[in-house]
Amino acid sequence: MKKLLIYLKDYKKETVLAPLFKMLEATFELFVPLVMAAIIDRGIGSGNTSYVFRMGGILIALGVIGLVCSITAQYYAAKAAVGFATQLKHSLFEHIQGLSFTEIDTLGTSTMITRMTSDVNQVQNGVNMVLRLFLRSPFIVFGAMVMAFTIDVKAALIFVVTIPLLSVVVFGIMMLTMPLYKRVQAGLDSVLGATRENLTGARVIRAFNKEEEEIEAFEQKNNMLAHMQLFVGKLSALTNPVTYIIINAATIILLYTGAVRVDEGTITQGQVVALVNYMSQILIELVKLANLIITITKALACANRIENVFEIRSSMEWKQTGAACEKSASDSVVDFDHVHLTYAGAGAESLSDIDFHVKKGQTVGIIGGTGSGKSSLVHMIPRFYDATQGCVRIDGRDVRDYSMEELRKKVGIVPQKAVLFQGTIRENLLWGKDNATDEELWQAVETAQAKEFVEQKAGKLDFHVAQTGRNLSGGQRQRLTIARALTGRPEILILDDSASALDYATDAALRQAIRNMEGDMTVFIVSQRASSIRYADQIIVLDDGEMADIGTHDELLKRCSVYQEIYYSQYPKAQEV
Repeated sequence: MKKLLIYLKDYKKETVLAPLFKMLEATFELFVPLVMAAIIDRGIGSGNTSYVFRMGGILIALGVIGLVCSITAQYYAAKAAVGFATQLKHSLFEHIQGLSFTEIDTLGTSTMITRMTSDVNQVQNGVNMVLRLFLRSPFIVFGAMVMAFTIDVKAALIFVVTIPLLSVVVFGIMMLTMPLYKRVQAGLDSVLGATRENLTGARVIRAFNKEEEEIEAFEQKNNMLAHMQLFVGKLSALTNPVTYIIINAATIILLYTGAVRVDEGTITQGQVVALVNYMSQILIELVKLANLIITITKALACANRIENVFEIRSSMEWKQTGAACEKSASDSVVDFDHVHLTYAGAGAESLSDIDFHVKKGQTVGIIGGTGSGKSSLVHMIPRFYDATQGCVRIDGRDVRDYSMEELRKKVGIVPQKAVLFQGTIRENLLWGKDNATDEELWQAVETAQAKEFVEQKAGKLDFHVAQTGRNLSGGQRQRLTIARALTGRPEILILDDSASALDYATDAALRQAIRNMEGDMTVFIVSQRASSIRYADQIIVLDDGEMADIGTHDELLKRCSVYQEIYYSQYPKAQEV
């Protein structure tokens, strides 16, 4: 939690004023029992009505002043807590954006979403409550004890015994519940992960009639979370009854002692009432403190989880500026020099000894069976993952010697899953190039074979795209993601199975349009279709993470058994010929 407190540095005034006004409110509250004692002893006891009204006015004034102080304190506490949470979310989001795909894969999406939302909200509530009550409640408790000593020392000794006993109960329960709340938050991660997975794969689940199994699995995780919450809730719920028992027992003893002292003439009836009022104030504040400690316990558990994310450092370091490197003797644009790749936590290599060279303007096809490592290979070009052995070079320079900005300008990638963001088509396309003109946008749309349907949309480029592009078909989404990559006019374009939803005619027209673009763009096409990569200058055939062969379509059809198997499975008649 200490590391997160830096986000309160811009709210120093609020963090001082909030507890200060709460202390002022508490101070005025401590005078109320003394005023009540005076009303009983001097006003009601002597029948002095004017004194009763006068002191009643003082009570009202104390209440109004306390209310103003309380509202002011809550305003500053809320301002500090919300500002703190805002800065924390910004910083956490920025940190997550700086992590490499390896760390993001390890953490998991559901975990990061929980940290950004539920955990930050819990910490925000904790900060708010601490600023309002953390000083006020102990101040009232010990202030009431001190005020009791000013009335009668013997009766005040009951406070001396009661307060430590209550503290042991409250803090003991806190120590027991703190680790349990961490487990509850971990269980929440699991439930959110299952929910996200089910919503994302809803179509697949229904297609295979797995609703009942998924419902059962979700109920199991949800019930486990519910049981943990019930257990820790019951443990926390012990705070109130135990504190009430202790306080009520202390009140009974106080009334008995007070009655004896009144009978002896040591103290007055009004002073006994004041002592009981102070005991009631202690009860109320300790109940508040108990609830506060539960909130703080949750907040600390969540803060530790957030700190754990901040402590994760990206395994991928980027150069601030592209360092000058020795240019290779070859004229290759992309070189894979005996590259190996092993994902974090994986038992075996995903890619082994990948070695090939691509010249400027060439089109390279990558084909292979499912899980052969096609996407893994192209993801190393824009440096989504680093090679565990070997080296990937662009223009003769190791990709690790590029700055992120420089490398991203050179390489445009269209991922396997077409992802569009909420906003207009124009806003989505401008991700490729911030200052692109309408002419450049329309040119990219036309090349991506998306012009026809974009022109039919209301507003054309200003047509509103729903989140993830739900209001567009699969083929339309894919064509717009291709147009987004083309807007930036990258030197290297990677199409990672990004035309799977397109018909053969549109796919062929797209490839032809890309070939006709100016600038000798180097293109990598990952595809399951042999027709999509048939006319590539080079075709890389992958088999279980290894290069089975590399060459043209005709060459591979003669000598590569893996390529033959893929091609003839799609064109069985060609084998007969």
